[in-house]
Amino acid sequence: MKALVYTGPNTLVYRDEPDTAPEPGEVLVRVEAVGICGSDMHAYHGFDGRRPPPLILGHEAAGRIVSGPRAGERVTINPLVVDPSCPYAMEGRWHLSPTRQIISMPPRPGAFADLVRIPERNLVPVPDDLPIERAALAEPIAVAWHAVRIGADKLHQPLAASRVVILGGGAIGLAAALVVRRFGATAIRIGETNGLRRETIARGEGFAVYAPGASGAPAEGSVDLVIDAVGAVGTRAAACALVRPGGVIVHVGLLPGQDGLDLRKITLQEITLTGAYCYTPADFRHAVDALAEGGLGALGWYEERPLAEGPAAFADLDEGRTAASKIILLPGA
Repeated sequence: MKALVYTGPNTLVYRDEPDTAPEPGEVLVRVEAVGICGSDMHAYHGFDGRRPPPLILGHEAAGRIVSGPRAGERVTINPLVVDPSCPYAMEGRWHLSPTRQIISMPPRPGAFADLVRIPERNLVPVPDDLPIERAALAEPIAVAWHAVRIGADKLHQPLAASRVVILGGGAIGLAAALVVRRFGATAIRIGETNGLRRETIARGEGFAVYAPGASGAPAEGSVDLVIDAVGAVGTRAAACALVRPGGVIVHVGLLPGQDGLDLRKITLQEITLTGAYCYTPADFRHAVDALAEGGLGALGWYEERPLAEGPAAFADLDEGRTAASKIILLPGA
């Protein structure tokens, strides 16, 4: 099979790899669309010790089952592989299980390839009228769904009456804005440093977008719910500055470090600061259902490229040369 292989920092090679073979309880999926995640970029830079080269990255995938009794079925992949007998799984919180594995981390090759192996229980059917590229958005939208749900649960007021700011206009941040709008919020703003992305988001989805530090930014201490979809020093500091007394910060980004948190304000103003990691199986199914219903906006913020052009796609994302919030790679294109 053909695959895009991470071979070392800032290096990806499109090459032949041995066909993967399913283990007991698994099936093979022919990958038809797979998104580039921020965690893939982190590994690409050599910053993720959990993803040592050589390795096939990619976990935001959809395609068609090619082995087993469900062969031919169109599916999107929940990439979190968990022992179903784990107590966390039995509680419905699969994503917190210490047995958790994810495709794109050893021992599980990722989906930047023609084929990927995955337990059958991790496959969610998608309707025939849902384009497979949009089905590949289920994973990042599920991340956003989980984060918004956690934030809404911790607010002391309805989302419809809340001022919401999302820091970061990449796929997770934009998906969070789409989900929070679906949940009833109307006062939504997105902070994004990339001017090309700001134009795409404002034009395509109608959100108010601002450049951090520029005029038009929200006033400090005025925001009920802040979702930090970047997780950098600057966005943590911005989240702390923007949130109102008694407000909520949901930290989704996974950049290293913890600097930027204003612990004095968090304490004195009783700010709720919570992490949000991945999603439950229910969150994932809700994301797929919302996509199938067409309930998440125009979805014109992704770009499609052949998997063979993956190295250039990573470089363009790294250098901020694309207006897209997401690049989806197409094996076999």
